[in-house]
Amino acid sequence: MTSSLQSAVERYAAERDAEGPRMDVYARAVAVAALPLVRSLARRVSLPDHPLASYADLENAGMLGMLQALGSYDPSRGTPFASFAFGRIRGSLVDFLRTIDCLSRDRRRRVAEAARTAQTLQQELGDEPRAAQVADRLGVSVRAYNRLLGDAQQRFALSLFDGQGTDRPSPIDTLPAPGVEAADADAERQSLYGFVEALVETLPEREQRIVHLYFFEGLTLREIAVEFHLTEARISQILSKTLRTLRGQMDYHAVAA
Repeated sequence: MTSSLQSAVERYAAERDAEGPRMDVYARAVAVAALPLVRSLARRVSLPDHPLASYADLENAGMLGMLQALGSYDPSRGTPFASFAFGRIRGSLVDFLRTIDCLSRDRRRRVAEAARTAQTLQQELGDEPRAAQVADRLGVSVRAYNRLLGDAQQRFALSLFDGQGTDRPSPIDTLPAPGVEAADADAERQSLYGFVEALVETLPEREQRIVHLYFFEGLTLREIAVEFHLTEARISQILSKTLRTLRGQMDYHAVAA
């Protein structure tokens, strides 16, 4: 499925660049080939109990994101279209959900701030923080913090994310989705890998190297510290900061919610 999508996109791009008369035909071919990927991503969204929310609407929103990506895609750069379009499709899904969100922008900001604070405290304490600890860090009462948690539960979220708790699955852990055909799951997996790889490439060279050594070569923090002539604690700090940066980028591009 991934190869057929890529072939259809490349035919469309060639026709577009040549201002050929069959652009619409090739665009429709791309839409047909991209539908399994868009549908797979849309089915990863936990729908809220809302009369305006349906998977058909989500798929339509995802297809709009795919078409936006198609308009700016350049095959000569060597990036697979599925990877290139991944963030745009996810962003379109989130944008649609936000249009029917029950919370105001300020309330969403407060919910997100509470989630970040809880995550920071968890890293500092090495354990799940108590509500009173998070509320104290936020400068609010426990009752107000519990209301924020209630707001968070009322909202809907993309299931493909790294959330507050350590029991939340990572993006890779959630693949493939139950009930998704193998070819569709592979396309989604490759899209996610390509998207994360592109984000890693935006990091400074040192951070890229540390991520590669730790996650791909399996070196320990101590071994990495020796290579960079730094302490093990410093490498741990750099790696933690880098992961937070990547998660922030995924949030921005709507991979994380």
